Amino acid sequence: MNRARTEGIRITARTIRIGLGTVWLFDGVLQLQPRMFGPAFASQVIRPNAGGQAGLVAWSIDEMARLVSVHPAASNWIFAAVQILIGVGLLRPATARPALVLSFFWAAGVWTFGEGIGMLLTGTASPLSGAPGAVLLYALIGVVAWPRRSAGVAPGGRDSAAAAGPLGDGGTRVAWAVLWLGMASLWLLPANDGPDAVSGALRAAAGSSPIWLAHVQIWMAGILRGDGTAVAVALAVLSAAIGVGPLSRRPTVFLILGAALSVDFWILGQSFGGIVTGLATDPNTGPLFVLLALALFRNEIAPSASRAGGPAPATVPLTGGDDRTLVPA
Repeated sequence: MNRARTEGIRITARTIRIGLGTVWLFDGVLQLQPRMFGPAFASQVIRPNAGGQAGLVAWSIDEMARLVSVHPAASNWIFAAVQILIGVGLLRPATARPALVLSFFWAAGVWTFGEGIGMLLTGTASPLSGAPGAVLLYALIGVVAWPRRSAGVAPGGRDSAAAAGPLGDGGTRVAWAVLWLGMASLWLLPANDGPDAVSGALRAAAGSSPIWLAHVQIWMAGILRGDGTAVAVALAVLSAAIGVGPLSRRPTVFLILGAALSVDFWILGQSFGGIVTGLATDPNTGPLFVLLALALFRNEIAPSASRAGGPAPATVPLTGGDDRTLVPA
C-alpha cells in the first residue's frame, strides 16, 4: 500500500470527546449507587465541602445539601440523568455541541457544591487528594475538544487533537502550564508541606481504599513520616517542570511525566476516586489529566506522496468538517 495513503492511529478531538463522554457516563452510573438515594449523599458528600469555606460559599453549600436532603431520591435521579445525558451526547458527533454546553453549566455547579471550589479557598487543597477539582478539568477538556469545522491540515504535517479546538495547541499548553504551576504552589501551603502532611494524607486516603491498597498507603505513610516537607518541595519542583516543559519544542516527555504523576496521585492519594465507598461521584483527577495529556500529544500525519515518489492525492474534509480528518478526494 502506498505510504501516502497510510496513516497511523491518530488522537483527534473526537477521540478526546469520546473519552470525556465515557467519564461522564461513568459518573452517571456512580450516581445510581444505592447509598446515593438516601441522606448520605447530602450529609457525607455535599455538606462536608462547607468546612473551612468563606461565609457565603459555606452557606450556599449548606443550602444545597439541605435542598437535596428534602427529596434525596428525586434529586439523585436528576443528577444521574443529567450526567448520563451528557455522556451519551458526547459520544455522537451530532449532539456533541449541546452536550458540551450542558456539561459546562453542570460542571460549574458540581465544582462549587460537590467539590467546594476544589477546596482552593480553604488553604487545605492538595494535588494528592484531587485539587483543583476533577470537574474543573471536565470543563477545560470540553473546551479543548469543542468540535469546529476545519479545512484540515496539510499532509506531512504534525498536529495534536488540541490544535483542532478553539484554544489551539498553544493555548492548551498554556492551560496545562497554569494547572501544573498552580498545583506546584499548592504543595507549598502550610497544610501540605508540614513534616507529617503527606503521610497524614496517605493515611486518610486509606480509609476509602480497598484493603490491598490501604496496606500500601499505610506502609508508604510510615516511610514518609517526618519527611513531608522534603517530599512537598520535591513535588512542587517536579510539578513546575511538568507545567513549563510542554511550552518547549519537545513536550512529550513532560506530558508523559504529568500523566504518570497524576496516576500516582489517583491511586495513592485519591484511592481511585473512592469508588469502593458507595458514595463516589467521579473517578477524581487522574484519568482527566491523562486525557488532557493525550489531547496534547502530537500526531504523525502520513508523508506526502511526492516525498514517497508519487503525486500527492487531493484531500477534502469529511462531512461535518471537524477533527481535521482527511480523506482522498
